[in-house]
Amino acid sequence: MTDRGRAAMHRTEDTFTLGPSSLHWDGARLTIDVDEMSTPHAQRIKGQVVITPRVVTDVEVPLTPDGAHIWRPFAPDSDIDVQIDRPGWTWKGHGYLDSNFGTRPLEADFDYWTWGRFPTENGAITFYDATLRDGSETTVALRFKADGSVEEFAPPPKASFRRTNWLVRRETHCDPGHTPRQVKPMLDAPFYNRAVVETVIEGETRTGVYEALDLNRFRGPWLMPMLAVRVPRRPGWRFS
Repeated sequence: MTDRGRAAMHRTEDTFTLGPSSLHWDGARLTIDVDEMSTPHAQRIKGQVVITPRVVTDVEVPLTPDGAHIWRPFAPDSDIDVQIDRPGWTWKGHGYLDSNFGTRPLEADFDYWTWGRFPTENGAITFYDATLRDGSETTVALRFKADGSVEEFAPPPKASFRRTNWLVRRETHCDPGHTPRQVKPMLDAPFYNRAVVETVIEGETRTGVYEALDLNRFRGPWLMPMLAVRVPRRPGWRFS
């Protein structure tokens, strides 16, 4: 992720460009062209990611009572084709397309949240659990089917599993008598974790992408200076 100046951003109805990278929606698929430099190793990462939704939903989920934060699962059941110009970074598989929108910073309203998307034989199951700053909780459990239909369902209880290397708390829904487990690490930060997680839902073992976000840590005064060092800033977009 790179912070760029206003001049580096361009947007049309179906294209978003930020520096040398861009996203384009053609009505059937989202094409993401990537041309970036990694941090801190300064290696060039160039390639293309194509996400092809099997169905695009019209679901919008308010995460706060006043609707200041919205989760929009555009296509929880998608195919993905990744072509990155690095050894071992080309593959095809399951994908998804979602987004969050808000009128306030996340840390202004949330203390903690977890999210998970688990493919099924006929679509995908998603969970969204959030603890707001006033202590109230939001739990969303949705079943997305291949025909485009969406239904809420009563999820099994949440179960804790091993904390991250930064000791970020992790929990997700799991049938009683079982414990979720990390299958593959993806991103480990002082306030955020993303991983491939295995859990048991309605008697079936499911493996999917999971994230945990600790916004109490994110608000901490010791973290902001770290982010300023970690995220490069380029007012323009051309690499020297």
